[in-house]
Amino acid sequence: MFNPSRDQARRFLSEAWRKHCEKLPATPLETLAADLVVLHPEYHALLRDEAALRRDWTSEDGAMNPFLHLSLHLAIEEQLSIDQPPGIRAAFETRLARGGDRHAALHDLLECLGETLWRAQRDGRPPDGAAYLDCIRRRG
Repeated sequence: MFNPSRDQARRFLSEAWRKHCEKLPATPLETLAADLVVLHPEYHALLRDEAALRRDWTSEDGAMNPFLHLSLHLAIEEQLSIDQPPGIRAAFETRLARGGDRHAALHDLLECLGETLWRAQRDGRPPDGAAYLDCIRRRG
Protein backbone atom coordinates (compact mmCIF):
# COMPACT_ATOMS: atom_id res chain seq x y z
CA MET A 1 0.00 0.00 0.00
CA PHE A 2 1.26 3.45 -0.88
CA ASN A 3 1.76 5.52 2.26
CA PRO A 4 3.58 8.72 1.28
CA SER A 5 5.26 10.98 3.76
CA ARG A 6 4.04 14.54 4.13
CA ASP A 7 6.89 15.69 1.91
CA GLN A 8 6.18 13.09 -0.78
CA ALA A 9 2.47 13.98 -0.86
CA ARG A 10 3.26 17.67 -1.20
CA ARG A 11 5.85 17.03 -3.92
CA PHE A 12 3.35 14.85 -5.78
CA LEU A 13 0.79 17.67 -5.84
CA SER A 14 3.42 20.21 -6.84
CA GLU A 15 4.75 17.99 -9.61
CA ALA A 16 1.26 17.23 -10.91
CA TRP A 17 0.56 20.95 -11.10
CA ARG A 18 3.89 21.65 -12.81
CA LYS A 19 3.18 19.01 -15.45
CA HIS A 20 -0.27 20.46 -16.03
CA CYS A 21 1.06 24.01 -16.40
CA GLU A 22 3.84 22.90 -18.74
CA LYS A 23 1.50 20.60 -20.70
CA LEU A 24 3.69 17.57 -20.00
CA PRO A 25 2.53 13.95 -19.97
CA ALA A 26 1.12 12.87 -16.61
CA THR A 27 -0.18 9.75 -14.96
CA PRO A 28 -3.95 9.43 -14.46
CA LEU A 29 -3.53 10.24 -10.77
CA GLU A 30 -1.44 13.31 -11.57
CA THR A 31 -4.10 14.42 -14.05
CA LEU A 32 -6.81 14.01 -11.41
CA ALA A 33 -4.71 15.96 -8.90
CA ALA A 34 -4.12 18.77 -11.40
CA ASP A 35 -7.84 18.87 -12.23
CA LEU A 36 -8.54 19.37 -8.53
CA VAL A 37 -5.93 22.12 -8.32
CA VAL A 38 -7.62 23.88 -11.24
CA LEU A 39 -10.71 24.16 -9.01
CA HIS A 40 -8.60 25.95 -6.38
CA PRO A 41 -6.90 28.98 -7.96
CA GLU A 42 -5.93 30.16 -4.48
CA TYR A 43 -3.42 27.27 -4.36
CA HIS A 44 -1.81 27.71 -7.78
CA ALA A 45 1.11 29.87 -6.62
CA LEU A 46 1.58 27.88 -3.43
CA LEU A 47 2.24 24.70 -5.35
CA ARG A 48 5.22 26.35 -7.03
CA ASP A 49 6.57 27.91 -3.81
CA GLU A 50 9.35 25.93 -2.11
CA ALA A 51 8.73 27.70 1.20
CA ALA A 52 5.05 26.72 1.10
CA LEU A 53 6.03 23.10 0.44
CA ARG A 54 8.10 23.10 3.65
CA ARG A 55 5.72 25.19 5.78
CA ASP A 56 3.95 23.74 8.80
CA TRP A 57 0.29 24.57 8.29
CA THR A 58 -1.49 24.61 11.65
CA SER A 59 -5.06 25.33 12.71
CA GLU A 60 -3.74 28.39 14.54
CA ASP A 61 -2.92 29.93 11.15
CA GLY A 62 -6.63 30.31 10.54
CA ALA A 63 -6.28 28.94 7.01
CA MET A 64 -6.89 25.48 5.64
CA ASN A 65 -3.75 23.51 4.88
CA PRO A 66 -3.87 23.47 1.06
CA PHE A 67 -2.04 20.15 0.86
CA LEU A 68 -4.43 18.51 3.30
CA HIS A 69 -7.38 20.00 1.42
CA LEU A 70 -6.21 18.65 -1.94
CA SER A 71 -5.28 15.29 -0.42
CA LEU A 72 -8.77 14.95 1.05
CA HIS A 73 -10.19 15.78 -2.38
CA LEU A 74 -8.08 12.98 -3.89
CA ALA A 75 -9.22 10.56 -1.18
CA ILE A 76 -12.87 11.40 -1.85
CA GLU A 77 -12.47 10.91 -5.60
CA GLU A 78 -10.98 7.47 -4.88
CA GLN A 79 -13.80 6.63 -2.45
CA LEU A 80 -16.40 7.63 -5.03
CA SER A 81 -14.71 5.63 -7.79
CA ILE A 82 -14.82 2.40 -5.75
CA ASP A 83 -17.92 3.19 -3.64
CA GLN A 84 -16.01 2.78 -0.39
CA PRO A 85 -17.40 3.00 2.20
CA PRO A 86 -20.32 1.24 0.52
CA GLY A 87 -23.07 3.74 -0.17
CA ILE A 88 -20.88 6.83 -0.48
CA ARG A 89 -21.51 7.14 -4.21
CA ALA A 90 -25.30 7.04 -3.71
CA ALA A 91 -25.10 9.52 -0.82
CA PHE A 92 -23.00 11.83 -2.97
CA GLU A 93 -25.39 11.56 -5.92
CA THR A 94 -28.30 12.37 -3.61
CA ARG A 95 -26.41 15.37 -2.26
CA LEU A 96 -25.56 16.49 -5.79
CA ALA A 97 -29.18 16.17 -6.92
CA ARG A 98 -30.30 18.51 -4.15
CA GLY A 99 -28.49 21.40 -5.73
CA GLY A 100 -25.23 23.15 -6.13
CA ASP A 101 -22.31 22.27 -8.28
CA ARG A 102 -20.13 19.19 -8.01
CA HIS A 103 -17.31 21.07 -6.30
CA ALA A 104 -19.62 22.37 -3.57
CA ALA A 105 -20.95 18.85 -3.05
CA LEU A 106 -17.39 17.52 -2.82
CA HIS A 107 -16.65 20.11 -0.16
CA ASP A 108 -19.54 18.75 1.89
CA LEU A 109 -17.93 15.32 1.73
CA LEU A 110 -14.56 16.85 2.53
CA GLU A 111 -15.96 18.38 5.72
CA CYS A 112 -17.41 15.03 6.74
CA LEU A 113 -14.21 13.15 5.95
CA GLY A 114 -12.15 15.66 7.92
CA GLU A 115 -14.47 15.31 10.90
CA THR A 116 -14.43 11.50 10.65
CA LEU A 117 -10.64 11.38 10.53
CA TRP A 118 -10.34 13.86 13.41
CA ARG A 119 -12.67 11.75 15.58
CA ALA A 120 -10.77 8.57 14.73
CA GLN A 121 -7.45 10.16 15.68
CA ARG A 122 -8.88 11.67 18.84
CA ASP A 123 -10.43 8.38 19.95
CA GLY A 124 -7.58 6.15 18.75
CA ARG A 125 -9.98 4.10 16.62
CA PRO A 126 -10.47 3.33 12.94
CA PRO A 127 -12.63 5.78 11.02
CA ASP A 128 -16.36 5.14 11.45
CA GLY A 129 -17.72 4.61 7.93
CA ALA A 130 -21.34 4.64 9.08
CA ALA A 131 -20.91 7.97 10.88
CA TYR A 132 -19.15 9.35 7.80
CA LEU A 133 -22.09 8.39 5.57
CA ASP A 134 -24.57 9.80 8.10
CA CYS A 135 -22.69 13.10 8.05
CA ILE A 136 -22.85 13.21 4.24
CA ARG A 137 -26.56 12.47 4.27
CA ARG A 138 -27.22 15.19 6.85
CA ARG A 139 -25.30 17.79 4.84
CA GLY A 140 -27.33 17.02 1.75
